[in-house]
Amino acid sequence: MITPPAPPAREVASADGVTIATYEFGEPNDPPALLVHGFASSGLLNWRNSGWVRDLLRANHRVIAIDQRGHGASTKPHAPEAYSMDLLVADVQNVIDAYQLDEVDYVGYSLGARVGWHAALTLPKRIHRLVLGGIPGGDPLSRFNTQQARAFIASGTPIADQLTSTYITMAAGIPGNDLQALVSLVEGMRGGTEPDPANPPGQPALFATGSEDPIVEGSRMLAAAAPHGQFFEIPGRGHFNAPTARGFRDAATRFLAR
Repeated sequence: MITPPAPPAREVASADGVTIATYEFGEPNDPPALLVHGFASSGLLNWRNSGWVRDLLRANHRVIAIDQRGHGASTKPHAPEAYSMDLLVADVQNVIDAYQLDEVDYVGYSLGARVGWHAALTLPKRIHRLVLGGIPGGDPLSRFNTQQARAFIASGTPIADQLTSTYITMAAGIPGNDLQALVSLVEGMRGGTEPDPANPPGQPALFATGSEDPIVEGSRMLAAAAPHGQFFEIPGRGHFNAPTARGFRDAATRFLAR
């Protein structure tokens, strides 16, 4: 099977007026997998373009990928208060409800994995299993310098902070990204709820992080805290290139087939 064509986006309304773009692949009677991307990515870029949709369709899953608020074809608010963990989890619930799904398998990467941890706690009867890739033990953007980022966006002032520069350069290189919205997301989520190893989701969960990712030990710690968690180390991959690893896709599809 070659990479499936991108379907037109189906819009799902959120309670606060934000519209979430979703993309459906596969047969309606197959077990549904909900795919939620990372920071500055999108549903199609993170999952379709990297082979995940193709491989999950081969494994007889129905696939629904979303663009999180502030990303892709979804609404991109510029107000930090439009971004919180509660709102991102509510977006996931609205999508599950809009598609009239009793339960889904949840696949998330980075920001999408953080949302998945909390969605599994909030929706224990709606989320069956979890694949949480690149999930940090805390907030990986706590050191993100929003003042420097906004100065760069406004006037091109060089960003001195290396982490901030790395994320802004990555985000700016993806067509359609709204840097103001992404910086607002960082501001809105800063200081919010993070994965708590003392309160892990109870569903079966596969955690996977690249061996070269600085957050790998935090991910391993969260996997050990989950009562039905297991950990897969993605060989030779860092945070930004782990989603394209065949080994990660293979481990996830095997896990979801159980």
